[in-house]
Amino acid sequence: MRCLIDNTTDPYWNLAVEEYLLTRLQTPVFRLWRNVPAIIVGRNQHTRSEINSEYVRENNIAVVRRLSGGGAVFHDLGNINYTFVDRYLPGTDTSEIFARFTQPILDVLHTMGVNAYLEGRNDLVIDGRKFSGNAIALHKNRILMHGTLLFCASMKDLSLALKTKVREKSRGVPSNPRAVCNISEYLPQKMDAAGFLDILKKHIAGNPEKTYKDEPLSEQENKIIRKLCDIIYRTDSWNYGKDTEYSTVRKNRFAGGNMEVLLNVRNGVIEEIKIFGDYFFLAPTRDIEDALTGCPHTEEAIREKLKYFRMEDYFRNIPPEDFIELLL
Repeated sequence: MRCLIDNTTDPYWNLAVEEYLLTRLQTPVFRLWRNVPAIIVGRNQHTRSEINSEYVRENNIAVVRRLSGGGAVFHDLGNINYTFVDRYLPGTDTSEIFARFTQPILDVLHTMGVNAYLEGRNDLVIDGRKFSGNAIALHKNRILMHGTLLFCASMKDLSLALKTKVREKSRGVPSNPRAVCNISEYLPQKMDAAGFLDILKKHIAGNPEKTYKDEPLSEQENKIIRKLCDIIYRTDSWNYGKDTEYSTVRKNRFAGGNMEVLLNVRNGVIEEIKIFGDYFFLAPTRDIEDALTGCPHTEEAIREKLKYFRMEDYFRNIPPEDFIELLL
């Protein structure tokens, strides 16, 4: 497995690296990286609904969209990000993927005397307080899982840069957001983020059961990543999307996450549709949007269009019946 410890803290560049590792390589990768203050938005989220735009602008906080699903997260140099990229076995459940790739992180923390554990769909917690959110992206036969590790992050910036939402209670899903914490609060010995990063590298990359090879990015790889960064990750069109007026907005919270559907319906036909949310997925939401564009806005017609899709691949843990109900 290739081991990549990045010193670059440019969030636009670092998210471009993630795409390169997932879509351009075939070898397994383990990566550790950090960003200067930034909000990293989930692939299908409505960016302006997730950020405190005034605070972000005044404090020069970067906003970057990632390839993976899930919700928006705050990064700074007190947060360490980790990435695993490996072969994807078709049919593997997302819960298995999260359990597999978070276990090495938990093992490290356990050796340091920290009682951390995986809870819910993708959270690592200590005493019920979240310090890590994780997300996945799929490309052909490769899976990427990356996550945050709040070590000594600024809780003030985290709370003020992201919008606080009152979540609706639906189908037994808790409405209150989980409390967060820094790992440093629970360590028996004091250390800084760089020291913790070094321990992570030694424990995971030094795992005797696997072979990890330190291999920094080559000049040719940097050239490819630079192009990805410039044409995608530094652009407002990727990070914010296109603002369009929609006549109908429907939203709900499901076991699989929040979903918001924006519709323009004219003469009983769906002319435009945009689906936002922090749900996880293995197939692109655009497929469903394209299929429903031009579809009559009736239950029968929508069911006919969707019957050709394996909906669980598009909206994890959101039943098709609930999705159809939201559209209507």
